[in-house]
Amino acid sequence: MRIEPVVAGYAFNENKTLLVFHKKLQMWLPVGGHIEINETPENALEREFKEETRLKVIALNKPKVQMQKSIIKQVPLPFYADVHSVGDHLHYCQYYLCEVISRHPVKLNNKELDDFAWFSPGDLFQEKIPKHIKDIGLLAFQKYEGLIK
Repeated sequence: MRIEPVVAGYAFNENKTLLVFHKKLQMWLPVGGHIEINETPENALEREFKEETRLKVIALNKPKVQMQKSIIKQVPLPFYADVHSVGDHLHYCQYYLCEVISRHPVKLNNKELDDFAWFSPGDLFQEKIPKHIKDIGLLAFQKYEGLIK
């Protein structure tokens, strides 16, 4: 089965994270999508947030290593990665912690998404949230709290 690289971001604002309801997959997910040719995961994440929600985010967890001449840019590290099925192909997904830096409200891309909501850790236990999204989301909250302390 074909494997495609994708990114997903748990974006934080006021100690809640954003999930969207995906039309094709019919489930609540973090914002994300395919990494395009000549695009870093960080750039893909920023583009997907802008296209899907109009939000501007920054990916967190950039390594703090002294730059060398050959290194052009240091990129954020995912806090989790997996391979999962989306029916007709597989996704190799890298999950990132993000912070919302926009001042405008969410405006959904209605071609791909039906709804959005901000979730606290306790909200992730709702029946409508798939178990793996809850588990990864709880890990995101844990990692995010460790970064901001």
